[in-house]
Amino acid sequence: QVQLVESGGGLVQPGGSLRLSCAASGFTLDDYAIGWFRQGPGKEREGVSCISSSYGSTYYADSVKGRFTISRDNAKNTVYLQMNNLKPEDTAVYYCAKRMHAYSDQYYYDGTRYDYWGQGTQVTVSS
Repeated sequence: QVQLVESGGGLVQPGGSLRLSCAASGFTLDDYAIGWFRQGPGKEREGVSCISSSYGSTYYADSVKGRFTISRDNAKNTVYLQMNNLKPEDTAVYYCAKRMHAYSDQYYYDGTRYDYWGQGTQVTVSS
């Protein structure tokens, strides 16, 4: 069955870095876009980034552009989110999600276009 497992979260000081991993199984990673979302305390879920399937196009929310980098290693069935220059407002539970339809990456920030989600990993940015 389809599974997504996030890891790599933790506590980091402002300005620090973390790399999140999303290990995928049960489907052909090459065929699907993968998105990263986050939900901070008292906030709505936000689409952070997405990487498409075939061409590896990447998308970022304005709030993370220039600081976060998404990548994928299809051989390892893993998608990564490198987060640099972290800020307190980046504090959230981060989730990866599989796009519902193959070869589709429009409206990457729309969570309703994803059908499987990981359990989330907590990222806390605090001094």
